[in-house]
Amino acid sequence: MKKRASGILLHITSLPSKFGSGDLGPSACKFADFLNKAGQSYWQMLPLNPPADAHSPYSPLSAFAANPLLISPRLLYQQGLLTQKEIQDPPAFPKDRLHYRTVLPYKTNLLNIAYERFKSAPADSHFEKFCLDNADWLEDFALFAALRSRFKTAFWPEWPAPFNDKNKITQKSLTPKIRDSIKNQKFLQYQFFKQFFALKRHCSRLHIKIIGDIPIYVSFESADVWANPHLFKLSKSKKPRFISGVPPDSFSKKGQLWATPVYDWPTLKKTGYSWWLRRIKHNLTLFDVIRIDHFRGLVAYWQVPAGRKTAAKGRWIRAPKDDFFRKLFKLLPSCPLIVEDLGFITPAVKKLIEKYRLPGMRLLLCGFGDDMADNVHALPNSSILGLFLPATE
Repeated sequence: MKKRASGILLHITSLPSKFGSGDLGPSACKFADFLNKAGQSYWQMLPLNPPADAHSPYSPLSAFAANPLLISPRLLYQQGLLTQKEIQDPPAFPKDRLHYRTVLPYKTNLLNIAYERFKSAPADSHFEKFCLDNADWLEDFALFAALRSRFKTAFWPEWPAPFNDKNKITQKSLTPKIRDSIKNQKFLQYQFFKQFFALKRHCSRLHIKIIGDIPIYVSFESADVWANPHLFKLSKSKKPRFISGVPPDSFSKKGQLWATPVYDWPTLKKTGYSWWLRRIKHNLTLFDVIRIDHFRGLVAYWQVPAGRKTAAKGRWIRAPKDDFFRKLFKLLPSCPLIVEDLGFITPAVKKLIEKYRLPGMRLLLCGFGDDMADNVHALPNSSILGLFLPATE
């Protein structure tokens, strides 16, 4: 990150595709080719995690799993998992936007067809190796996703016993249908990672580095909270006691209420932050550089009592930033991080950024106005190691 370079932010879903949503197929490689010809060095993406609600990857179903919507039907066809007839006449999707309500059932049907064909084929040793290598997160996610499909809801506290408590589930409690659904979920993750790493290798050949994005929080209706409720501030009935957000500011008089559960940092500290460290290591297998969304929440976070209608009645809670980052950089001394340092940034956040010389962000759009002489977003005033220009989809 010390070498001057530029790149473009474009999420996978925004790539052109006749299948209704951009995916990891030929259009992704063509975009990488375009970046190379344009003299660009970075491709920044939004989070690739499966969204829990409102189709936002910043409230994901999993901190580790990926969104099956991004799997390319054309690449599945090239593997022999779909036929030409099955992909040649997709619905007339809008060309200027992603219409989830029509795209999701169409692509889900194609993925189900591919899975059935995969099951009837000879055993795939690469699939078995993928499942074994990623068992630390894949087992929990695949089971959670299968149960979510079985009970038609991700609100896991309302699942019948024993499924609302991961530690009480036994192999005997899993029906053949649930077992098959678990394998289906593993298949989807295998196909995503197989296609993504092929794209990453293509980018590497072109000297294009990929910047990934880590949402700081996960949805309450996620595999992570279901499998690790002790890592979050939950009640005895395993529902959020506090939820995330930011306080009122010049952009919003009521603040922002994100509704995701907040972390129980004392418990995370007792575990050596193993969940967070595994999460960052996992992302570094996918990306060359990772951006942490709402970085200041790792220094101090705004928590709001669950049930509040706005974020106004919350309070700041400190996180064990020094201990956490000391352990992170001991494990990963050259961890390539970009921090999202927008909004009201306190001296404590600035001190941490300076201590580890972390690249931040400047928005040129916000740099114009009567205060240009003192505005940190104005280009002449920017003294950060990295400069990133956000783009809309």
